[in-house]
Amino acid sequence: MKPSTLVLLLIAVVAIAITVVTISHLREKARIQRVRHIAMLEKNYKLANRLLSELPGQYLSSDLKLILIKQMEHSCNSLATLNTALPIDQRRDALVLLKQQIRDGADKTVQMPIDLPQKATAVKDLLQSLFAMLEAMHEAGRLDAATAQKNLKYVLFLVHKTQTDLLVFQARDCMRQNEIRKAIHAYHLASTEMGKSADNPVAIEAVKSFRIRIKELEALTGTETDSASLEAHRKQDKEWDTLLENDNWKKKTNYDD
Repeated sequence: MKPSTLVLLLIAVVAIAITVVTISHLREKARIQRVRHIAMLEKNYKLANRLLSELPGQYLSSDLKLILIKQMEHSCNSLATLNTALPIDQRRDALVLLKQQIRDGADKTVQMPIDLPQKATAVKDLLQSLFAMLEAMHEAGRLDAATAQKNLKYVLFLVHKTQTDLLVFQARDCMRQNEIRKAIHAYHLASTEMGKSADNPVAIEAVKSFRIRIKELEALTGTETDSASLEAHRKQDKEWDTLLENDNWKKKTNYDD
């Protein structure tokens, strides 16, 4: 065999080997990217589902619920193109049913009192995840600017409201123990927290209510508080609960641009 032929043969063998290795590498890279993409879509689906089920029912407006369902639908549609073994059809059917229930106002919601610091922290962590999700959906073009801005502001309001709910609970607990000064301090903190959402009409109403409550409690300090006085203030506390239980307060959180 001529040397030139041998050289050409060796070059061909090397070229074939390089081609095989390159193709193998590209296939492995594509496989890894596919696995990562599936994992990301599944993570997004589960996060949206978790937010929908674990956030306090009194916090979730119909708009937010439908946005979370939109995120889950996007994940399902993307996963369907990747031919995974996940139960995509069952998920889609469940989402269609849930979406209709929300629009009809027939979906089940669970009220969650914020009565422990740990619970408040957990809820605020969920709200932080919701905020990041809304930002990502807007950046990806799945939420228009107006919708994103309105709901991002709403989530920020909910963060302050979560801390406020905890402070109100603590104030009431102090009232039950006849610790008026501690209750006043808790209401001051609640007023300050709600004041951070000064562009929200519900927050403004809450701050006014807390200031009135503080003045009333300050009038009790230095005097003996009887059970009738304490009972009167407990009845006034129900105004805050009534505001939270009424779905109309969620409608008041629409912001003017």
